[in-house]
Order: sequence, then structure tokens, then C-alpha cells
Amino acid sequence: MPSPLGAAAGYRSVDVDVRPRSVIPGRQRWDVKPVLGRPRTAEGLAAALRRVPGITQAQASPITGGVLVRHDARVSAADVDRIVRRAVALVMAGPAGASRPGPPRSAPEAAPRVDRGLVVRPVLAVGGGVAAGIALIRGSALSKQLVALGGVATATAAVLRKAWQRTAGEARELAGPGTARHPLSEIVGPHRKRLYRAAALSVGCQISEVALGTFLGWTGLVLIKGQAAPLVSLGLTTASAQLWGLAGLVAAACAAVAGLSYASNLQWRRLGQDIEHDWRGRTYGHVQHLELRHLEGERTTRVAGALTDDVGQLGAFFATSANDLLQLGASLAILVPAFLLLAPQIAWIAFLPIPVIAWLSFHYQDKVTADYSVSAEDRARLHSQLVNTLEAGATVKSFCTEDYEAERIDRLSETAQESRGQTDRSTIRHGEVVRAFTTTSMAGTLLMGGRAVLNGSLRFEVFSPLIGLPQTVMLRMSRLGGIVDQYQRTLASYDRVQRLHALPVEADGTGGPLDTGKVQGEVVLKDVTFAYPGRPPALDNLSLTIPAGQVTALVGATGSGKTTIAKLLMRFQDAESGTVLLDGRDVCDLQRRDLRDAIGFVAQDPFLFDGTIADNIRYGSFQASEAAVVEAATMAEAHTFVATLPDGYDTLIGERGAALSGGQRQRIALARAILKDSPVVILDEATSAVDNETEAAIQRTLRTFAADRTMLVIAHRLSTVRHADLIYVMDKGGVVAEQGTHDELLARHGLYASLWQLQAGELAA
Repeated sequence: MPSPLGAAAGYRSVDVDVRPRSVIPGRQRWDVKPVLGRPRTAEGLAAALRRVPGITQAQASPITGGVLVRHDARVSAADVDRIVRRAVALVMAGPAGASRPGPPRSAPEAAPRVDRGLVVRPVLAVGGGVAAGIALIRGSALSKQLVALGGVATATAAVLRKAWQRTAGEARELAGPGTARHPLSEIVGPHRKRLYRAAALSVGCQISEVALGTFLGWTGLVLIKGQAAPLVSLGLTTASAQLWGLAGLVAAACAAVAGLSYASNLQWRRLGQDIEHDWRGRTYGHVQHLELRHLEGERTTRVAGALTDDVGQLGAFFATSANDLLQLGASLAILVPAFLLLAPQIAWIAFLPIPVIAWLSFHYQDKVTADYSVSAEDRARLHSQLVNTLEAGATVKSFCTEDYEAERIDRLSETAQESRGQTDRSTIRHGEVVRAFTTTSMAGTLLMGGRAVLNGSLRFEVFSPLIGLPQTVMLRMSRLGGIVDQYQRTLASYDRVQRLHALPVEADGTGGPLDTGKVQGEVVLKDVTFAYPGRPPALDNLSLTIPAGQVTALVGATGSGKTTIAKLLMRFQDAESGTVLLDGRDVCDLQRRDLRDAIGFVAQDPFLFDGTIADNIRYGSFQASEAAVVEAATMAEAHTFVATLPDGYDTLIGERGAALSGGQRQRIALARAILKDSPVVILDEATSAVDNETEAAIQRTLRTFAADRTMLVIAHRLSTVRHADLIYVMDKGGVVAEQGTHDELLARHGLYASLWQLQAGELAA
């Protein structure tokens, strides 16, 4: 196949870590570590893949290193394997890549500058400029210390600028082309007012805490020196008066801290809950409207994980970590000016760890990205295998493979434990390093400040209230690693949720409404061709007519396209060519809700919900009366066995109807379709799991139910359809081999007659 990537075949690039994560027809997921932390490399790789004929969609995430490739039937899985590896080699060898090993680049690949993201740089630059200006004016030994403070501010600005450029690039990659909004802004969405309220309360709480620390410092000053100078100007001249005044101020500050802390924490938690509820509702609503081919191709556990764990992580970040980050920023915004004005000679040592801790935190974020991706995938595999094994309990026991499954789970659990352990070691190591730097800074502040007090360059009255304040900030700085940890988890969760949102929803018809009460039920297929991804055509230029108001049967070998016809009629799939008509109208022009409301469908493996029998029969017809439920169950030959249950129609049947037999589940599903009372009914092997006597009884009741409605019966058991008005015999390749009534087909001595004789045992010899 001609490909723009053909030129990459000759490259002998460095070894790259490229491995498939999941391979299913039409879609593959890959782990490509070279794109981690490289937004432009990820963008270049996706663009290169999209240029390949047969590749319909390609996405690459610099957050998780995941690559999603969708392709049509012309491209085999082996072709995609070669294409992805060549594309990675080409991109890594090009100008946007990195042809030699090394840590992911950030600034060179970061997106163009985002002005609002550089707010931190001018703020810190102004702080450094103020410090340098004071140094030049004073022209004393203090100048060296203030120049050092300016260096601290400049270094911090450089670290934060580089980090912001990287996150701005990640924002565009996650939020989509043409937008520069940060993912956190997208996550908050319409809840900004609550965010502003919570932020204001947190800032007020920090101001109260600083005031409380100042008042406590003044209390110590009164006890040591007999008075606190700032209180003298307030008219409190005696030690007793100052102590009583400070007691009132401390009590008021404590009350303010407690009240504002309670209110701010409550607002942050409500914000997290609002975000979680909003995203779960929108994401689940989107998933419900996905095209069935996409929904069936995704792991159920992966989709459920995105709707529970990942959406929960979005809210959890704002409920906890966002509050911690804002408190840290507010503390710095208050204390840095205070130290510059009151004690500039010790400000540099008090805030020296800030650029170091910031650099360590963002470096840790880069390093742990791959660990999180691997750990999350290992946990997903473990969870998926656990669910599958539990659901296959009968199969496991029948083959005596309990020990095998236990060993397999043990291996997957050990792998998940190792990958999680790697992440935990990095997290703990980072936290302890940060703690060491903050402790050293606290000791240095006490030492340098004490010396300044002793040599007279700093008054004790000024230094005393400031002693405990940096400690509060530094203790919060030790939490920066955890904040970055949660930030990284949130970006990864946001990426996985966005993957679900990127899947296309079902396209609705543009025609007028369909009046279900006026549907006659004639179905016509004209020159219909359809193939599942990566497979030969299931239907090949098929044309047939299902008359209105009659029972039409589809029989034939497995894989001959019988169920596919039902899916095309329900628009679970759309034909590649040709048309499917209902009463002369193309089903693609009809509103999906109207179309499906006009058709009752019973699948070969019907799904029952965890609830009562009555709830399952009434599903979709929620306003049906109890008498109507019983009548539908009676027609489906379900009432007899339901009446024998202790709780009757209120009997709980468990997940997927586990408490019922296969035949009982089919009869409940059939009763559900009967209660829907649609003008068109499709029965796809609806009685395959019932005994012959029950099937005969169901057939008798269905003759009454089928009056004046169109019924399409798909069956392997020919006795099920012998009384049908018209029988189509399907053959391999999706073609009609024969058609007619039961007697007519037997008289032809063709394929249908052979199948009838085989099922009757006449050809057993």
C-alpha cells in the first residue's frame, strides 16, 4: 500500500519503547513513550498517521503516551503495526523529534506563549527588581543579601515559566486545536462562581492565620520584654493591658480562622462534588448516544473506570489539592512583601528553597508521567481479568482451572504492585527531599535572624512575630509534591474522559417525524452491502422485501448475515452502500428514536437488569399497568414459572438475570417486547434456549400477537419458522439462496430441504 511513511523504512533510529496496548478490528491502542511530555512530537506523530491511506483517525497524548489509531478494512493489524513503528521512527528522526535518548523536552516543544499563563513571571520579576533596587539604595552589606533574594525570585520565575509553557502545550493537546485554555479551566466549566467564592474564603483564612501568628509573636514579645511596641500606639501601655488586648485579638483571629476554614473547605468540597456530578452526567449521556460499533469495541471496565474513578479524580483535585495550592500561593503573597519590608536581610534564606522545591516538583512530574501511565494500564488489566473470571465462574469450574486463574490473577497483581511501587517510591522520595529543604530553610532563618538581632541590624520586635510565619509556608511547601501528584493524576484522568467524548455519537436522520401508529411495517433492502471492520462483507449487494403485516423468517448458516439485517434495520449499523427502507422511507432519514420506537427487538442473548421481574418486563414501557405486564408475560409463556416464585413478579433476579435459566431470561425479554407493542418486531433466536413444548406454546401465542404487525424471525431451528408466511434462506457471503414458504422450499429439494432433513435426523448416516 502506498504510504507517506514509506520513506521511514530506511531509518535506523534509536530503540524506542513502542508496544501495542489493545488490538481489535478497526482500532488499535499503543503505548509510545517517546511522545511523553512532547506535545509537538505527539502532534507530529498523529498528523503523520492521518496522512496514511486507510487510517481514518489518529490521536497521540503527551500526557499518557497513548496513541489511538482507527483504520478501515483495507488495513490489516499487521499493516498498522508497521505503520505506527515507521511513523514513530520518522517523527523521532525529524526536527520535531529527538533522535537520541534523553528526558522529554519541554520548552523547545512547548506551544506558543500564552500571555495569561505568564502572570507569575512578572510578579516574581517585580519582587526581584524591588529587592535589587533596595540593595542599590542602601549600598551596605545588606545589598548582597537582597541581590541573593533577587536571584531566588528570578530562579523561581524561570522554573515556573518553563513549567507553564509545558502545561500550555498539554492544554492545547487535551482541549483540542485552536484553544489555549488549560485543562483545569475546562474541568471547572460552569462552576467558576463557586470556585471564586471558595478562593476568596481561602485567601481570607490565610490572612487570618498570618494575623494569628503575628498576635502570638507579640504575646511572646510582651512576656519577654514587657511590652509590644505596635500596641503602644493603640493606647495599650501596660503589660497587663497588652496581654488582655492580645488575648482578645487571638480569640478573634482563632474564630476567624475556624469559621473561614470551615466555610472554604465546605465550598471546595461542594465544588468538587459539582464538578464530579456534572462531568459524570455529561460523559454518561455522551456514552449512551455513542455509535454501537464504538461502544461494543471499548472495554466495559475501561468505560466504567472513566465514569467512576477518572471523573471522581476531576472533582477530588478541586476538593483538596486546588485548595492547598491556593493557600500556598496566598501565604507567599502575604509573607514575601512582609519580609521585604520588615526583614529584608533574612528574606533570601527564608525563601531560598522555593525555586529548588518548584524545580524538584516539576521534574518529578515529568519523571512520574510514564510510571502513572504504566501503573494505570496494569491496574486496568487486573480489574478486567478479575471481572471476566468472576463472570465465567461456571466455565472455570467445569474445566477445573481455579488454580490457573488464581495464578494468572497473582501474576497480574504482582505486575500492578511493582508498577505502583515504582510510583510510590518516586512520590515518597520527592516528599522527603522537599521536607529536608524546608527544614534546612527554617533552621537557616532562625540562625541568620538570630545573628541579625544580636548584631543590632534587625530589631527583636520585628523578628519575633516573623519567626513562626515561614514555618507555616514551608510546611505547606512540603505538600507541593502531593499537589503535583494529584495534578498529574487529574490530567491523565481528563485525557481518558476526553477520549470517550471524542468518540462519535449516532447521527440522527434529517427527515420528518415518524408516526408509530401509522407504520405498516414493510421493510425493503435494495442492493445493500455491509462489512465489519477487518472482515469480508457480511452482506453483498443484497436485495429482499419483508412484507407488511406478515411473519417473515431468516434462516441459514452462521455468518450468513441474518443478524446484520436486523442491526441495519434498527440502525445499530449503517449500510456501506444501498438503502434500507421502512414503508418506503430510508431509515437513515428517520429520527433514530422514532425508528426504534416502531421496532420491538429480542436479541439472542437478551440482557436483563438487576431488579425485579416486573421491572424488566416493564423496561421501556414504564407506565404499563400490572395487568398489562401479566398479560405480556402470559403470551410469552413466562407467567407460569413467575407465579411459582415466592415473590412472583417482585422477585429480584440479580445482575444480568443470573437467578434465572437461559430459557426464562428469553421469555422475560420476549414479554418485554410484547408489552412494547410495536408495529414491527424482530426475534433473533428468541426461543433458542427453551424446550420444544415451551416453544410450541410460544409459537401459538405469537400467532395471535403477530396479527396486523410485521414480524421478522431469525432462527437456526427450522421448526420455529415452519409456519412463517415467507422464509429467506441465507448463504455464506450474505446472499439469498432460496425464498418461499416451508412447503415450497421442501419441494425444491435445495438448501432449505437439506437443512430440514439434517435437523430431523434423516441425514444422520
